[in-house]
Amino acid sequence: MAALTSVSGFPRIGQNRELKKIIEAYWKGNATLDDVHATAKELRAKHWRLQAEAGVDLIPSNDFSYFDQLLDTAILLNVIPERYQRLAFAEPEETLFAMSRGYQGDKGDVTALPMKKWFTTNYHYIVPEIEPSTEIKLNGTKPFDEYLEAKELGIETKPVLIGPYTFLKLARDDDAQELTFDKGLVNAVAAVYAEVLTRFNELGAKWVQIDEPFLVLDKQPGDVELFKSLYAKILPARKGVVKVLLNTYFGHIADVYETVNLLGFDGIGLDLNEGKDENLAAVAKYGVAEGTVIFAGVVNGRNIWRNDYAASLGLVDALKQVTPNVAVSTASSLLHVPFSTEGETALDPAVLKHFAFAVEKLGELKEIAGLADATDEERKASAALKANQALFDGTRVAPDAAVAARIAALTDADYTRQPARAERQKLQREALGLPLLPTTTIGSFPQTREIRAERAKFRKGEITKEAYDQFIKDQIDACIRHQEEIGLDVLVHGEFERNDMVEYFGQNLNGFLFTKNAWVQSYGTRCVKPPIVWGDVSRAKPITVEWSAYAQSRTKHVMKGMLTGPVTILNWSWPREDITHEQQTQQLALAIRDEVLDLEAAGIKVIQIDEAALREKLPLRKTDWHSKYLDWAVPAFRLVHSGVKPTTQIHTHMCYSEFNDIIRDIDAMDADVISFEASRGDLVVLDAIHEANFETEAGPGVYDIHSPRIPSEQEIEERIGEILKKMDVEKVWINPDCGLKTRGNAETWPSLEHLVAAAKAVRAQLGK
Repeated sequence: MAALTSVSGFPRIGQNRELKKIIEAYWKGNATLDDVHATAKELRAKHWRLQAEAGVDLIPSNDFSYFDQLLDTAILLNVIPERYQRLAFAEPEETLFAMSRGYQGDKGDVTALPMKKWFTTNYHYIVPEIEPSTEIKLNGTKPFDEYLEAKELGIETKPVLIGPYTFLKLARDDDAQELTFDKGLVNAVAAVYAEVLTRFNELGAKWVQIDEPFLVLDKQPGDVELFKSLYAKILPARKGVVKVLLNTYFGHIADVYETVNLLGFDGIGLDLNEGKDENLAAVAKYGVAEGTVIFAGVVNGRNIWRNDYAASLGLVDALKQVTPNVAVSTASSLLHVPFSTEGETALDPAVLKHFAFAVEKLGELKEIAGLADATDEERKASAALKANQALFDGTRVAPDAAVAARIAALTDADYTRQPARAERQKLQREALGLPLLPTTTIGSFPQTREIRAERAKFRKGEITKEAYDQFIKDQIDACIRHQEEIGLDVLVHGEFERNDMVEYFGQNLNGFLFTKNAWVQSYGTRCVKPPIVWGDVSRAKPITVEWSAYAQSRTKHVMKGMLTGPVTILNWSWPREDITHEQQTQQLALAIRDEVLDLEAAGIKVIQIDEAALREKLPLRKTDWHSKYLDWAVPAFRLVHSGVKPTTQIHTHMCYSEFNDIIRDIDAMDADVISFEASRGDLVVLDAIHEANFETEAGPGVYDIHSPRIPSEQEIEERIGEILKKMDVEKVWINPDCGLKTRGNAETWPSLEHLVAAAKAVRAQLGK
């Protein structure tokens, strides 16, 4: 008999991004809410059936969302700030969209809630805000409706909830500060979860999965007591009927496993990809409570490479030395991988066989489960195991000797820029001649339907390279003129030739592969299509130099060259698993270093090297921050820019992460200027900058580009005033919080006009 199988969550955007398309059509007024509901229902049914047909025993429900699961959880708990309630929308989805995107219309004008990275992924969650007046109570029926919807199809599912501990640790108060966990708040939240379990008891659910990924982080004083207090009130609601799976992922829970085990959960989900050694050691040390099933998270929900069955079976076997009750599970939700390899016809079958997306991982799960309880003889005779092992025999790709030699020749001097930053900043002010509070943008401008259509024509061979290049030049010329007209100080060329800030670079680097439809949800309806690092990386040819040089030739203003940094390219790609992330990042750093030096030689005086994803892969345990990540990630960035002249100004950009705790490491990257997202975070990072005596000049984003609303001049002026309370005016830049690619021209240009006007108004007030 095969072991029990479980999927923690499934991609919801659709094989062809159907959910994205219908929601965006609704936002534009080209579809109704009924159309959105119908598409969502079709997708849920399709995904449940796929998992059922693959033989998955515990199929998730309530893992679907129109925007974000944590936001859904907040709404389920009635955690809806009053400013959104006052909009008085008739439809709950409208309130959800106002909370996630902001709203500007007849009913009022509100900004969106903050958005942050979901642990170490490129997925973003909406940060819940609990006001003093918030009444925590069960609000809505979404989890129950989706469970019953599946049941009507004849499919028994396992409802999934983000747990109360994780919810409370990620939520903030109305001052954007961490919560104080008073008894009333904790009891109210626990009561809602108990009520949910009671309702699922009544509906006949067999299992409920409660996700507590925050358990894999370091524990602060009171954290374990908070966790125990919550579940002491929640678990009795099982009443011996519904079973509760406590699911953890993205790391280990060795420091709290004993407590979890003693609480008597029916199932405990452990990530055996990340934190496997610590998790296995904890199970061996403390055992497994009688009646508790260990859900072995052996199928990676974070990468697209085929599972090594032999390694996974070894992990399952290790657990079976402690308990016979072992289920086979995904290590995390499959939300973080593409839908299916089906249709990826551009990839050679000899290459494609190495990849498993969400649908293929369902098959892996079933095959591993079938082998988990097999005898040694049955495993030896297994065709599935033999075929899988063949993928891992021998060398998949030959190393590049030239890349290896170049890395071996690096010295400490290659990681240090001269002279020191304070001296460079003085030289740069003289060389660039910029005003106080210089204004700029983060790089990209709106990618209109016309631009995407021309790129598609060129890709399909329907227009010549000459025609395409002229089209891009016309777009750049128009963008430059518009920037000059509104008075921006440092211009950009708009990046109209680029499809994506990572894929575009990968297409010009050796060692990368690309997919046709391997989209992954980043936030809301925003999807990305990461390239695949297949072999050793080097620069094939200059990537951005031609377009940047052309743009600079069209204006007397300073033109900023735009690059993506090595850490971000790796973190937003599917990395190799046969060499370390450090090795891959070093290779990328050398490739981007070549591009930086070529841009400088072409006359570009300001070069931005985006490291938007630096914080994203920071290990969740603080003890690992430097030894396992920052000690090589920060030097990789320094390697990229250490060879430029003192007067060449190096910028970097970061977005949607918690920066406060690594602010000194960011300063150590030795950039001259950094811009970062701050508008959704209520500028709380400014306190960290102030306390750290931050040397890098900085541009905290003064408005949120992920919202369709247009900020007023006064709003931005007030924002600048808040920034100047915490920062030296000579070190402040004025910019939006991210690139403008996903916005429309209708909101982009008025917003930038207000930004420039606000900067000029503040300069006038300062008498500068």
